[in-house]
Amino acid sequence: MPSFRTGTVTQVLEERPGLQRILVDLAESETARAYVLTQLTGDVAAGDEVVVNTTAVELGLGSGGWHVVHWNLSRRSLDQPGSGHIMKLRYTSLQADTGADESIGDDDDLDGMPVIACGLHSQVPCVVAALRHARPAARIGYVMTDGAALPLALSDTVAALRPVLATTVTAGHAFGGDHEAVNVAAALLTARRHADVAVVAMGPGVVGTATRLGYSAFEVGAVISAAALLGGRPVATLRFSLADPRLRHQGVSHHSRTALALGTQERATIGVPRGPFDERVRADLDAAGVADRHRILGVEDPGIPGLLDALGLTVTSMGRGPADDPGFYAVAGAAGTAAATMLP
Repeated sequence: MPSFRTGTVTQVLEERPGLQRILVDLAESETARAYVLTQLTGDVAAGDEVVVNTTAVELGLGSGGWHVVHWNLSRRSLDQPGSGHIMKLRYTSLQADTGADESIGDDDDLDGMPVIACGLHSQVPCVVAALRHARPAARIGYVMTDGAALPLALSDTVAALRPVLATTVTAGHAFGGDHEAVNVAAALLTARRHADVAVVAMGPGVVGTATRLGYSAFEVGAVISAAALLGGRPVATLRFSLADPRLRHQGVSHHSRTALALGTQERATIGVPRGPFDERVRADLDAAGVADRHRILGVEDPGIPGLLDALGLTVTSMGRGPADDPGFYAVAGAAGTAAATMLP
């Protein structure tokens, strides 16, 4: 069940379209950090009394220690008309008429567009950096699923990548993209109208239960299937680590192995960086029965840490940066390099 507390806004720390980060004084002189999803609740100012959802922080979950503003008590009403009749967050008190891109018509062909399926949000900048390096003129679209965080505005990564993204599309109950879509298939068709290649991933906040199938990145299989059925060219981004202490995530993570072995009958391309991680990646895929079902493509490693630096991006995954877990970044970037080979 959710937990709520009331406090007073003392400072607006930063803001960008769709998001404010603030300090709130709660009871007993406790100062806490919170963020405001302005598309849902409107903005706040210093001195406003607000209700904040404190559930994730109290449970010690990976929200970064931020509460979420649920409502601004200093406002008696809010009227922010949306762009259509399609509702997201349906049947909750925060349901919003975001609309959806309904101009895709009967054209349901991706016409060979590469579609890169990621299981972690932190893989997105690695893929984009590799794509930009290999094909500087390519128009890159980002499709955000509703497998994790729902507001696109919450992603610092997407905010930093905005200058190099041709478009963003939020699918399902995710919201806040340049375009809205009711599912991933519709989102891909929308992306095709604005981009040459689509990177698909959930937002921040991957969920896993340490069971075989209880994890949100299982959606990678469905993304691959949707891309193939619509005439796209699916590429799978492997989750790989030699630094993760959890056995199930060492080498090629079971998240990738399971999704690619069970979650799709469609053939995808899997980029593998030539160099120190090549042999381990291939052995893990072979042991999982994945190598025979998909196309394994060896690619040159362009040096993802340097490419991220050139884009001004500081990226961590599970708290580890490129120096801590170089395999994660090299293998994630290989998906972008592999997809680049499919572009003119």
